[in-house]
Amino acid sequence: MLFKKKENNLPAGEKKKNVHYLTGKETREIAKSNNRRIRELEKKKRMHVSEADYTTTMRDDNNIVEFDDLHTHFFTDAGVVKAVDGVSFDIPKGATVGVVGESGCGKSVTSLSLMRLVQGPMGQIVGGSIRFNFGDGKAYDIAKMPMSDMRKIRGEKIAMIFQEPMTSLNPVFKIGYQMDEMVLLHTPNCTKDQAKARSIEMLQLVGIAAPERVYGCYPHELSGGMRQRVMIAIALSCNPKLIVADEPTTALDVTIQAQILDLLREIKAKIDGSVMLITHDLGVIAEMADYVVVMYAGRVIECGTTEEIFDNPLHPYTIGLQHSKPVVNRKVDRLYNIPGQVPNPINMPDFCYFKDRCDRCVGKCSGEYPAFVQVSPTHKVACYLYEEKTNSEE
Repeated sequence: MLFKKKENNLPAGEKKKNVHYLTGKETREIAKSNNRRIRELEKKKRMHVSEADYTTTMRDDNNIVEFDDLHTHFFTDAGVVKAVDGVSFDIPKGATVGVVGESGCGKSVTSLSLMRLVQGPMGQIVGGSIRFNFGDGKAYDIAKMPMSDMRKIRGEKIAMIFQEPMTSLNPVFKIGYQMDEMVLLHTPNCTKDQAKARSIEMLQLVGIAAPERVYGCYPHELSGGMRQRVMIAIALSCNPKLIVADEPTTALDVTIQAQILDLLREIKAKIDGSVMLITHDLGVIAEMADYVVVMYAGRVIECGTTEEIFDNPLHPYTIGLQHSKPVVNRKVDRLYNIPGQVPNPINMPDFCYFKDRCDRCVGKCSGEYPAFVQVSPTHKVACYLYEEKTNSEE
């Protein structure tokens, strides 16, 4: 026997709407809107434009990369996911910038946007700019650059060390073949012998004891630490200006993790380049980074030097991250955790995204999303608490 659910306190003939599910009509409308927007964005990728159309100027010539109001969205069947929602920060020349935040905050999508490796057609850069200091007085807006031109600088000027080397290396090709491919692609008039010599040189640089043997191995014949070293060697093959390291030590044990971090530090000094280090490990950030960018729900909520972020954290979320870090010789019954949940990325609120999890809310927190407050020349935070303090000091 079937029972019909009784709708309480509703006028006759009116049904209660289930807010947790989409109707067929809503799903079709979302798909139609997504397809139209995706076609527009994909068309721009394939357009043949002149270099002048994506040539720009750096706000500060001492920066290698400048993210300016970057928006990267994913068009899903349930709606548009705003994975990166207005990110702005700089990477200075010769510096290591650590990007930290919990899983899903947009760290990796920001780096993939820089590399133009966001998985399409669902994932698209929909707004903002990524200014890259090419050198010789040139600067390019990577967000507007055609994919054909982007392939010329990806790997040569900007290289990426991916999170999991086993899935990044092709299992059916030997290490030497995959390393030589990078050198041959970006080095004009390079012979196979020269490419092999360069690959073995890079394997020696990253501390591999028997580079000739590793050169002839398949990825599955190497340990996790060795594969990560190979990934670093591939990234360094063309002497890039910027290395993007996306959680390079996540899959490694503590001993190998320390070796990889020491290796990154030494190599950065040798090539005189910059590093964008993405991690959720505050210990790694404290050891490696010169500047720290804290992200939450697709936005930057605080940034500054490493000393400023660790000695004087301002945003309640940053303070919560600091409290959740285990400390040696401190006795606790359980680790601190930030209460509440991250808001649904499809229907983000207009107010501060951290409001429902914050225990220090003020009246303005229910209004517009807070703008950045400049606390020092290098330290800024997006929080109304410090806007009021700044105003009172003035």
